[in-house]
Amino acid sequence: MVVGRPSFQDLGSIVLRRRAQQLRELISCCRLCPHECGVDRVHGESGRCRLGDEAIVASAAPHYGEEPPISGRRGSGTIFFSSCNLACVFCQNADISHSARGERLRAAELAGLMLRLQDLGCHNINLVTPTHVSHAIVAALSRAAEQGLSVPIVYNCGGYESVETLALLEGVVDIYMPDVKYSSNEEAFRYSGARSYWDVARAALKEMHRQVGDLRIDALGLATKGLLIRHLVMPGGIAGSGKVFDFISRELSRDSYVNVMEQYRPCHRARSIPELSRPLTRSEYRESIRQARRAGLTRGFPDLD
Repeated sequence: MVVGRPSFQDLGSIVLRRRAQQLRELISCCRLCPHECGVDRVHGESGRCRLGDEAIVASAAPHYGEEPPISGRRGSGTIFFSSCNLACVFCQNADISHSARGERLRAAELAGLMLRLQDLGCHNINLVTPTHVSHAIVAALSRAAEQGLSVPIVYNCGGYESVETLALLEGVVDIYMPDVKYSSNEEAFRYSGARSYWDVARAALKEMHRQVGDLRIDALGLATKGLLIRHLVMPGGIAGSGKVFDFISRELSRDSYVNVMEQYRPCHRARSIPELSRPLTRSEYRESIRQARRAGLTRGFPDLD
């Protein structure tokens, strides 16, 4: 059982419904994410994310492979949303994130899915790739809260977030879990199609940290609130890991929980791009850990030295 009261319960159903409506207004001339496509998704137009108004769910189940404070013993209640606001050429979930495959769910159906995951004993509701459907998520959450949803909400995203949208999620999200992919705007555009990614991600992380602070973990080892940052180390230093760690330490907190990930492998279109066509080496990963240590970070990754 999770210790503490999730933030969305304090907001109440009226405020949650109002936030859902405000988010939905953002998709009428869509500026829900930093692409700011300007299309009318309310009436069926689609932009970079290829979706209109409804959320499409690719899969939902307890997941045991997340960070220990997220998965715990009974798993994280992951809901994988189809499509994405990024277009990473190395995406390991390209069959989901680069398509609109899955089941279209209305708010009541998505709320029911959240409640079923809670009934299975999941420690939290883990919203995977939620950015482009945050309006639908909050609408569902307002219903689920009324029906007894009482576990934390995890916002598991790619770091390319609008501060305007994040502001409407304040008090809704308990745990932000962004993947900070690059410290270079040029590399981000080349490999993920995201303009000004580094500038956008820094502002987004500051807003997330302002809302929830450093990751808090209870006596059972479970995350209850806060910011958990992921960073995928890439071959040849393409991700600019050292600069990412310096930013986190200097402008967020040296107590930030950072998962320095080593599982890069050439997926999707990466096999045909020479600099991305090989796996990460052990020495490259060890160097990234040393960079994180030099930046003053200590939480969330192993000590390999």
